[in-house]
Amino acid sequence: MLRNRFGRLAAAVVAGGMLMGAAACGGSEEPTTSAKPGAGASSAAPQEKGPKVGLAYDIGGRGDQSFNDAAAAGLDKAKTELSLADTKELEAGSGETEAAKEERLRLLAQGGYNPVIAIGFAYSASLKKVAAEFPEVKFAIVDDAAATGPNISNLLFAEHEGSYLVGAAAALKSKKEHIGFVGGVQVPLIQKFQAGFYAGAKKIKPDIQIDVKYLTQPPDFTGFNDPAKGKTAAQGMFDAGADVVYHAAGGSGGGVFEAAKAAKGLAIGVDSDQAKTAAADVQGVVMTSMIKKVDVAVFDFLKSFTSNSVKAGNTVYDLKAGGVDYSTTGGQIDDIKTQLDELKQKIISGEISVPDKTA
Repeated sequence: MLRNRFGRLAAAVVAGGMLMGAAACGGSEEPTTSAKPGAGASSAAPQEKGPKVGLAYDIGGRGDQSFNDAAAAGLDKAKTELSLADTKELEAGSGETEAAKEERLRLLAQGGYNPVIAIGFAYSASLKKVAAEFPEVKFAIVDDAAATGPNISNLLFAEHEGSYLVGAAAALKSKKEHIGFVGGVQVPLIQKFQAGFYAGAKKIKPDIQIDVKYLTQPPDFTGFNDPAKGKTAAQGMFDAGADVVYHAAGGSGGGVFEAAKAAKGLAIGVDSDQAKTAAADVQGVVMTSMIKKVDVAVFDFLKSFTSNSVKAGNTVYDLKAGGVDYSTTGGQIDDIKTQLDELKQKIISGEISVPDKTA
């Protein structure tokens, strides 16, 4: 989050982490917590059996084409395969206070929803507080390890490993030996994406030029949902000579794709396979995406709940576990897939150790 998150990786300061993941606080107005009609906000006729699942999105919610949509896909799969009694989806507001996050989670728990899943590290402090108030409810949070408790499951990802692979892809595909990285908010989670991308590109071409731009600084997390800023940042990179730009900026990534199209350049998506999920008119510029399988993590957690096997603490989805990867939709990296897969196996085996922090 990035909440591409990732993002939205929204706010409890990190990123989504990307966080994040994928992965919004700081503003004077208290937004209204709301469910999205027609997006599985709440099923019309609850069944007699099965759990009632509550899901709290990061900024942008269902429909962000990235981080939140990946979470929504996991919930949708659970609806189909796990016989859920009811679901309720609530969305974060831009610039909201910590109290608003707490109230959103509290409303779900008070409404009988169990388990409750928070999408993005921005919920870290609020989830820890609310989980302590409802010890009988199981909670999960994506992209955050700081919120701990006997009823909290932390769903984490090795964003740096997947970003290493798309960094290598960017270097292999760049004809100008000049690429760029656009982060939504400069927090540790999003810096994991940057660190991996940088290392992967430098592995292929040690002298490659890499431009870096973060759209906002915490506590301003609007960088995860501001396509105009994303477009301006990416356009500056293309104008300066870059020909491939990777974003970990959640909903702001749509602007990066627009800039790539205008510049006749290439872009790299994040979290979801954005050659499929981005707006139809820009899908062609997405040469690959760093896939962060939030859908898998959400589904796995819900499946474990239905089988009474939920575990508190960290579960890490890395390359070895299939939690991150790169996409091949559109065939634009078919010619370098063998090289990328060799790097992938070296990371899995431990031969390559990918940094998760920027220098």
